[in-house]
Amino acid sequence: MSRIGKKPVPIPSGAEVTVSGQTVKAKGPKGSLEFVVNDLCTVEKDESGISIIPTSKTKMARSMWGMNRTMVSNICEGVTVGFKKNLELVGVGYRAQMKGKQLVLALGYSHDVEFDVPAGIEIKVAKPTEIEITGIDKQAVGQTAAKIRSFRPPEPYKGKGVKYADEYIFRKEGKKK
Repeated sequence: MSRIGKKPVPIPSGAEVTVSGQTVKAKGPKGSLEFVVNDLCTVEKDESGISIIPTSKTKMARSMWGMNRTMVSNICEGVTVGFKKNLELVGVGYRAQMKGKQLVLALGYSHDVEFDVPAGIEIKVAKPTEIEITGIDKQAVGQTAAKIRSFRPPEPYKGKGVKYADEYIFRKEGKKK
């Protein structure tokens, strides 16, 4: 039994959630999102919230149960609160700046890395070494952060590179004489 799937998704105040068939639509102060629940689960809306119920007891249906519940929970949270990821640039001369709808990164290469900001994502550069990525879609925010991090992942010897703000880099010891 899925412990996550058993819990109904509470509808946050300020959000309007409608269920029609397998589609769950959420509308809130930040925007609107929708998610189509897998056919192996059914969706029901009542006063306690939105319940996801597996249609059968197969392994695949039980696997989809918790995932579908989490996706519905994410769209409800996204339209009311939103999601945020913070990145840090560690290294001498590493810096970031916004030029219109482009993020320009100086990461020690012979050229600057230019990243076009996807639709629905907002990027703020408060300091030249800190990047804040915000949006209503959790998957898009995480994918954008991972893409920016992939330009120069942190290395284990000096810790230089683009890392998540809450990430710990396991350090290695260098060569010995």
